[in-house]
Amino acid sequence: MRHLDVTHADPSRARPAELALEPGDSARYDARFASRAAGIVSSAMRDLMALSERPEIISLAGGFPNTSSFQRETFDEVMEVLASGHLASSLQYGPTEGLGELRERIVEVMAHEGVGARVDDVLVTSGGQQAIDLSIRTFVNPGDVVLAEGPTYPGAVPVFTTYEADVVHVPLDDDGLSIDLLEETLDRLDTEGRTPKLLYTIPNFHNPGGVTMSLPRRRRLIEIAHRRELLIVEDNPYGQIRFEGDPLPTLWELDDGAGWVIYLSTFSKILAPGLRVGWVAAPAAVLRKMNLGKQAADLATSTTTQRFILEYLRRYDWRDYVERLNGIYHGRRDAMLRALEEEFPAEATWTRPRGGLFVWATLPAYLDTRDLLAAAISQSEVAFVPGAAAYLDGQGTSSMRLNFSGVPEATITEGIRRLGETVAQAMDLHRALGGGG
Repeated sequence: MRHLDVTHADPSRARPAELALEPGDSARYDARFASRAAGIVSSAMRDLMALSERPEIISLAGGFPNTSSFQRETFDEVMEVLASGHLASSLQYGPTEGLGELRERIVEVMAHEGVGARVDDVLVTSGGQQAIDLSIRTFVNPGDVVLAEGPTYPGAVPVFTTYEADVVHVPLDDDGLSIDLLEETLDRLDTEGRTPKLLYTIPNFHNPGGVTMSLPRRRRLIEIAHRRELLIVEDNPYGQIRFEGDPLPTLWELDDGAGWVIYLSTFSKILAPGLRVGWVAAPAAVLRKMNLGKQAADLATSTTTQRFILEYLRRYDWRDYVERLNGIYHGRRDAMLRALEEEFPAEATWTRPRGGLFVWATLPAYLDTRDLLAAAISQSEVAFVPGAAAYLDGQGTSSMRLNFSGVPEATITEGIRRLGETVAQAMDLHRALGGGG
């Protein structure tokens, strides 16, 4: 058989010089971009992801789970099972809704947190991010109102902008979403003739807020959903990452089958994010539409990674692994809180999460953490997510998201020490220029 030798192919013959487009040629596409492309904003975490590969940078920015504790022997065993017993099926297309047995296992994972669901309620997604995307894509037209906590998950921001949602933020406090302010917002929107399509919320160990919605507020929220026919998208990737207190019932469970809650979660936090497997639980009519949307996006979630998770769950108790992770994260959270007490100014405040991966810190209002980030990276070699990335209306400029799961305790302590120095310098400069504080 004759083989084509491309070893010494001449690139100039493959593409004429006049077709070799440079970045400066983007103007030719401007009139062709879809209107939604013009408004898409980048995810702040993705912009900062490259910093994680620079060894001199202490990154407190990305929400990296601790994957180093996943045992090599376990990985090798599961991969050997795939290679020896399921190679062909692992490399083949799978059903859009996900492998049937994996969906059964997902129902078991949900049940561990008190969430009752059936296999037919579940759609497997390519990570939790696709679950968010499908939830917004399925319901939101350009200009539709979407309610979201303020701050909200920075990774949801590009989803909202992609589908041209009109996002209205409802503030958080130490007990989670303010239900009083939610009702005021709903009344105001009703007066303006604007009906929200849905509310996107993270009740457990909020990203980036670090707070948890109290049980009384959860009950009130479900009562409002039933009375006002408000659809709720409950994003719960962190519910199993708990250090203190007892689990609270999910909104899905409190809804009691009434169909006003869509539930999202992922294996990224309880197993590994690189597998890119999440899920949606929703009423049948919603799942049918999401299934069609997923077909258009990627046909199906990777069969290889689905099969990896399934074979892992057949052989190991995932709860043991999560318990080990929680012990690591608990220590790292405590290290961050201690360092903040020692290194941040008295004017600063921060949340004290009982689980999850994040602390939300707020500095004096005259400091803009977007400017502070540039100084922190260039001068102190430490990174964080500026608070403005968690809003779509310009709020959050004096706040920051700090991740404690991705680096060891000693590194957290050093990172906060460096960051504290950068904050102190910014405050000194403000005072030197005649500012208050």
